[in-house]
Amino acid sequence: MNRALTIAIAGLFSSLFIFPLQADEAVSTTIGGLYKEKATLNGKLVKLQGKVVKVNNRIMQRNFLHLQDGSGNPDDGSNDITVTSQDTANVDDQVTVMGTLILDHDFGAGYKYPVLVEKATITPSE
Repeated sequence: MNRALTIAIAGLFSSLFIFPLQADEAVSTTIGGLYKEKATLNGKLVKLQGKVVKVNNRIMQRNFLHLQDGSGNPDDGSNDITVTSQDTANVDDQVTVMGTLILDHDFGAGYKYPVLVEKATITPSE
């Protein structure tokens, strides 16, 4: 019995090298889709692509960028997402953003966001 247990444990450990554990993969979506699925995506890693329409750097030790991709509704604001990052970009840059979706975040001092992508990486889109 001991030998069978040892073989089973060895098999489990060796499978870790064949099938490595992976971190949660980001959910790719549009900005409009992010607003539609915000309850489901809250706290999850999301990936977006779009155009930078506004940049405010070095506020509360982070950069705030606004991103749009043509989806969502401008009448209710679901066409624009605010992103916080240590990275930055320029207005009109096409970028890919990957970060955690956070709902109803209040930084204080008037910085309150019902939907926010936080601690994102920002890379140029190809």
